[in-house]
Amino acid sequence: MSIPNEALQKLAIEIEAQANSAQRDINLVKAAIAAKQRDTRMLEITSTEVKQMEQETKLYEGVGKMFVFSPRQDVEKRISSNVTELKSDIGSLNKKLHYLETTHKNSREHIEKIIGSSMKS
Repeated sequence: MSIPNEALQKLAIEIEAQANSAQRDINLVKAAIAAKQRDTRMLEITSTEVKQMEQETKLYEGVGKMFVFSPRQDVEKRISSNVTELKSDIGSLNKKLHYLETTHKNSREHIEKIIGSSMKS
């Protein structure tokens, strides 16, 4: 029993839309990963710079349009927690990226099967 060409065409269009959506999401996730990796790198550079400073050096953090004195331990703790959070976010995004890439690949394979089966009919 074969499926009518109209049904195959409708199914192919739906799967193509899913594949396109997955591709858009893949691009967004890759951009988010790159941004978080840049932020992580900047925080690591900042941490290295702070550790190289003398202990007596006063540290100030930007708050809006002004700078506020912050104790060294608070600055180091904040940087460390931000790096940990960003790395966790990157891990989650990588899992999401893997899922989206699998979805995209499966959608493409389904489209190829539909096209192959419609050409045989």
